[in-house]
Amino acid sequence: MSTRRQLKAAEAIREVVATSVLTDIRDPRVRDVTVISVDVSPDMREAKVSVSVMGDDAQKDLSIRGLQNSAGFLQSKIANRLDTRYTPRLTFELNRGQENALAVHEILARLKAEKEGSPEGEGGGVSTSHSTEDEPTASTDDTDALPPKSTDEPSAEL
Repeated sequence: MSTRRQLKAAEAIREVVATSVLTDIRDPRVRDVTVISVDVSPDMREAKVSVSVMGDDAQKDLSIRGLQNSAGFLQSKIANRLDTRYTPRLTFELNRGQENALAVHEILARLKAEKEGSPEGEGGGVSTSHSTEDEPTASTDDTDALPPKSTDEPSAEL
């Protein structure tokens, strides 16, 4: 469970690291880096910085290594900002949330294309099973028409 103190320290660390990445770090490997979040350990001795890097896998690896090499510099900036007994030791991890979201989007688009492609080939069999009661004038491309008609029918009956 995160205490209020941990959350405040995590936010301060995130601000310092994000600002320093943009303005202070001169390492050419560290570019196109966005600081996503910071998790601070309960004893405030370690902080895990989650970052997102634009580019291919080689660029991401280089940026993470550049950040690890700049960790001491960033810790000194954090020490100036935080008033704690210990300055948290920084570790950097790559946040793959955006990549995962793109992969899920591609899978969903592929499934939608397959779903739209299969009723056209089997359109006669699918539309005849539903056409007896629900849709007397359904077309072969009724997959997009089903949800709106089901919401329109109850309002027409009322």
